[in-house]
Amino acid sequence: MDSQQKSLIELAYTKMPFGKYEGWHLIDLPEYYVVWYRNKGFPQGKLGEQMQLIYELKLNGLEELIRNIKKKYPKS
Repeated sequence: MDSQQKSLIELAYTKMPFGKYEGWHLIDLPEYYVVWYRNKGFPQGKLGEQMQLIYELKLNGLEELIRNIKKKYPKS
């Protein structure tokens, strides 16, 4: 498994650590909330990078890609 695959698996299981949607998986955040962050500015660091990727996935209708990863690689 390469680092890109590992990053996508990690993304599939990353949860929002704060705010209105604390505890939600990033992929399950409402689209308007992700767009709001896009306009406001994503957080610094890894979380911001992951949220940017979630934004791009949602923008292009690719959420199922991450949901399928969760099915294929269930968290043990």
